[in-house]
Amino acid sequence: MMSHATAPGKIILFGEHAVVYQRPALAVPVLQVHADVDVSNSLEPGIWIDAPIINLAAELSTLAPAHPLRVIIENVFQAIGISNIPALKIRIISTIPVASGLGSGAAVSVALIRAISGCLSRRLSNEQVNQLAFEVEKIHHGNPSGIDNTVITFARPVYFIKGQRIETFHSSEPFTIVIGDTGISAPTRQAVDDLRNLWQAEPDRWNSVFDRVGEISRKARRLIKNGEWQQLGPLMDANHALLQEMTVSSPELDHLVAAAKANGALGAKLSGGGRGGNMLALVTPGAAEKVARGLLTAGARRTIITEIQ
Repeated sequence: MMSHATAPGKIILFGEHAVVYQRPALAVPVLQVHADVDVSNSLEPGIWIDAPIINLAAELSTLAPAHPLRVIIENVFQAIGISNIPALKIRIISTIPVASGLGSGAAVSVALIRAISGCLSRRLSNEQVNQLAFEVEKIHHGNPSGIDNTVITFARPVYFIKGQRIETFHSSEPFTIVIGDTGISAPTRQAVDDLRNLWQAEPDRWNSVFDRVGEISRKARRLIKNGEWQQLGPLMDANHALLQEMTVSSPELDHLVAAAKANGALGAKLSGGGRGGNMLALVTPGAAEKVARGLLTAGARRTIITEIQ
């Protein structure tokens, strides 16, 4: 039997990093990039994994016990009650850049969980998939918020507060975002750990910063639900300034944010862990191509134009 599963990328519109400290964040799926996983029965013993995006071609047992792919696969077997490990071939293809803030790790996890469980005719609920993916996020990020695996599992915009019930939401009117990739690989874990050290040294100061980010996220949700997306621009600018204060921006991200504004964006900010990866810009539909060209001229490795609904 063969099973195929796909999971989208994601961007955080508002609230990254503060979400780790129980403040709200907004995140949305990006369907223009995705992870695809094929799983089929094999005549060869063992579980063979082919993942070109990370230059991996290996049998499962040869991977370190804490390797994310090994953890995902073994956890899925445990969750669905498989004790006799089947012989499988796994092929992972992803158009999501690694360590870019687009949720590449969570997307691979979600697609792999669904493909394996589907191949073995033991399909899991969204809630089960989400929990399994979250366990792997701990390997990638150390102290994850859970927002990546949540928005990617449910493939819908979410309003997320760590430890609370997930809320999905929709915009009364669609709006357009241009994503600019710095081309710099920036694992989230280091930025999260560095900010935690700052917070532990001065909790009152940073709790105040996180409170301001949380208020921006709450206001943004109201505007989106009311279809007043044009007013999101100043909130994006304010959120980026607070992320700069958290030391998670970078000269490259700041340069692309400024270039987006210079080319007509209504607002712009980094998205995700920061220190590289991606930024995003709110644009009118007519300005999207100009902003995308401006970002490429300013040094973006690539751009993605996406509509949020």
